[in-house]
Amino acid sequence: MQKNNPQKEVYVSTDIETDGPIPGEFSMLSFGSAAFTAQKEKIATFTVNLQPLPGARQDPETMKWWETQKTAWEESRRDPETPQDAMKKYLRWLKDLPAKPVFVGYPASFDFMFINWYLIKFTGENPFSFVALDIKTYAMAILKKPFLSITKSSMPKHWFDESAKSHIALNDAIEQGWLFCNMLKENADNLKG
Repeated sequence: MQKNNPQKEVYVSTDIETDGPIPGEFSMLSFGSAAFTAQKEKIATFTVNLQPLPGARQDPETMKWWETQKTAWEESRRDPETPQDAMKKYLRWLKDLPAKPVFVGYPASFDFMFINWYLIKFTGENPFSFVALDIKTYAMAILKKPFLSITKSSMPKHWFDESAKSHIALNDAIEQGWLFCNMLKENADNLKG
């Protein structure tokens, strides 16, 4: 039974690590989600490492990149669970959040593609529905700049809390959640006048 209040929302910043560019043919290795209120209160986190999909392969270019990220690779391979078990736990976690979950990613198109595929494949449902909020697109709207000119290095420094991208899924999800909440606050302040 869904506990979520449909009138409220909680922002679920999510980061994934994979061994290739698309789900099904390649596997999601790890993901982390951090649930935030609009006031930047972190209310819950979830992280899991997953076993590769049966019959899936590894993308050679992605695996070359992983060779440069030894610590993150080792972390993503620690105690992996079956995709079925991992996604059932994640679905329960999402349903236990105090409000309707809104997927937030950077880039949302990539991360959401895997999360959606895995949720539908292994649980038959996706509490996020078919929508995701992309941080880069939100930055484009706030800064009123062309999409392709938006990078983290072009965003205002005060949007960032002190942290470095680690490619460890939960750490990156938390960092992206802080970034999104800082943007949300600035945009709300702008709307007030």
